[in-house]
Amino acid sequence: MGSLYYGNVDSPIVMPDRILAHLAAVATTKLRRSESFVVSWKGTGGEGEGRTTLWFQPAIPLRFVYDQAAAIPLNPATLREMADQATSNGGLVLDADLDIPEITAARPETRRPVAAA
Repeated sequence: MGSLYYGNVDSPIVMPDRILAHLAAVATTKLRRSESFVVSWKGTGGEGEGRTTLWFQPAIPLRFVYDQAAAIPLNPATLREMADQATSNGGLVLDADLDIPEITAARPETRRPVAAA
């Protein structure tokens, strides 16, 4: 489980590494463009009740900490869906049970060879 540190709060928000990695990618892209957005999730009460909503904007510090040392492969379809939600009036709604499919196809080489001078 990974941890999101929001603002100057010492206690983290804990969530699965794969969800956290996708959230970090969406947040980085949107905040780099100075686009603020909200992120919500259910189950913050003692019995899994309640809901939390955070306002993400460039002036609020965020720190993403992962249990897994290796980089987590990101699913492009999930990133698009999360980015679209973040842009909507309702904001990005996270689900702890979200099943993000692993990318199994090999990624094509995107670098161009450098020509010798």
